Amino acid sequence: MTTGERSNASKLAAVREAMAKRGVRAVVVPSQDPHFRRYVAACFERRRWLSDFTGSAGTVVVTDAAALLWTDGRYFVQAEDELSEDWTLMRSGVKDVPDVKKWLCAEEAGLAFTGAKVGIDPNVHSVSEARGLREALSACGIELMSVEENLVDLVWSDRPPFPKTPLRVHPMEYAGKSVAEKLENLREKMKENDAQKLVVSSLDDVMWLCNVRGGDAPCNPVTLSYVLVGENDASFYVDTDKATPEVVAHLAEANVTIKPYEDMAKDVYAAAQRGERLWMDVDKVSIAMLEQAEAGAAEAPKDAKKVKTESAPSAIKEGTCPVPIAKAVKNEAEMAGMVEAHLMDGAAMAEFWCAIERDVAEGRAIDEYEAGERVLACRAKQNGFFEESFPTIAGEGPHGAVVHYRASKKSARAIGKDSLLLCDSGGQYACGTTDVTRTVHFGTPTAHQKECYTRVLQGHIALDQMVFPVGTKGFVLDAFARSHLWANGLDYRHGTGHGVGAALNVHEGPQGISPRFGNMTPLMPGMILSNEPGYYEDGAFGIRIETLLQVKEAKTAHNFGDTGFLCFDVLTLIPIQTKLMDLSIMSEKEIAWVNAYHEKVWQQISPRVSGETKTWLERACAKISK
Repeated sequence: MTTGERSNASKLAAVREAMAKRGVRAVVVPSQDPHFRRYVAACFERRRWLSDFTGSAGTVVVTDAAALLWTDGRYFVQAEDELSEDWTLMRSGVKDVPDVKKWLCAEEAGLAFTGAKVGIDPNVHSVSEARGLREALSACGIELMSVEENLVDLVWSDRPPFPKTPLRVHPMEYAGKSVAEKLENLREKMKENDAQKLVVSSLDDVMWLCNVRGGDAPCNPVTLSYVLVGENDASFYVDTDKATPEVVAHLAEANVTIKPYEDMAKDVYAAAQRGERLWMDVDKVSIAMLEQAEAGAAEAPKDAKKVKTESAPSAIKEGTCPVPIAKAVKNEAEMAGMVEAHLMDGAAMAEFWCAIERDVAEGRAIDEYEAGERVLACRAKQNGFFEESFPTIAGEGPHGAVVHYRASKKSARAIGKDSLLLCDSGGQYACGTTDVTRTVHFGTPTAHQKECYTRVLQGHIALDQMVFPVGTKGFVLDAFARSHLWANGLDYRHGTGHGVGAALNVHEGPQGISPRFGNMTPLMPGMILSNEPGYYEDGAFGIRIETLLQVKEAKTAHNFGDTGFLCFDVLTLIPIQTKLMDLSIMSEKEIAWVNAYHEKVWQQISPRVSGETKTWLERACAKISK
């Protein structure tokens, strides 16, 4: 252990000491920052620091006698490997495994009806999260307590500083709409909802609205910030050191004032105190921010224009923020940028796969970590490349079964002629964002591997070819991607498709495709989603095939009920390995799809590559038949 590092046991002991001083019997530590991001700056990686679990999703509960981590099926194997004996892994979604609320109320926790207090940092829990937790705990005699200072921060002596990466302007060439246009559209929504202020808290929403990009966390071009939209003006709250003169001038054109990040809470309080009605999304705004608004509203004078009465609206409108759906439906310039990003990505990944297959065939030593570095190097040659859109997942053999595995120099497995390699990676370009997974065998795959791969491919094709009515929700389509796997007793423990931003976060809502019924967002033309069914055998191998799709209007022979129909059009242009396909269980239609896809890849990517890469691409795109 190097100087400054602490054992996991000592971290837990320090947190428990801080809990005891404040009369707290348990503390809940989520993964998120005050903006509820999936990938956070190092200074907000409290759950990771405390538990040593490096996955991007999970929640920790520490009591005076136990330490538990909840995470989902993507991370079970990873968590088992990373957690020390001081921790208990709670496998979310598995039968008979209670969620955080139920466990805290269970007899096992020893907290129910004892007057115990459970502590949270109100800045990192959304309104809906905090309310749900408070309601569940209250029902079993437990008090939810907001702590003034995060208990992990109190004992995290070498906590990293806040990031300082400067902002940059996202040009109109790729944004498609000016800040003023976007604000005008939002103000129309605000007027319809009788709101004088709109709180924008999600960082990708803020970046999209202001046509700026940042770099506060790896792979996400966002900056810690808020926007408070008024009827005639708007304020952008950020570390002012990050605002370059170009950014200041850019925002001034739309009458957007830059203010210190810390001023957001007091301005929310002041607006409510003036009697202005604030629109807040309870899933996107912290309970601390809502409490500021409630405190201000309680002090509003009786003659304020929006005082709550039986006939007047409340001081706070709770409802879905209108920014995410506007951001999800890409305009022409955004979509054109995404198309170009995928053309560049296709060329980069053709170079990567050509080189790695050549090196393996020639017996050169290469491992998972080096493969990830090569992916980055190939993309870096493309115009306007900034960074990866997420840390590359390069999993050989059993590591491929760890859904979100990330190789280190220490953990990296060698890649050789008998290897099955899953590689999931993506890029952030000035014009767009990419995300692709390909699974490749460098030798002779087994019959079982080919069968599993082909079932995944069949689901991938089935989803790609879907035609569906306007208004269809993503969960309706999920079963089509799983049907061939299900028919053979196989499945996977993750969603099938997530939204993707345009030169923004690689994971974007509200659209998605998964078995979860809760997402009622209909798919709309201009949305972008991933198509990524998979199959994983713990300790053996993993398979995933992922491309990005755009939603488009479909041309159908009929139009029942004048509904209108939609379809998908592929954006990702990277060959899918045919060696792994079991053609005997594929239909002629599926084989035709593979050939048509590869013809498109060849036509659009071959002009962008040359030499041995072009030769490899031609071979990878060769037609197949039974």
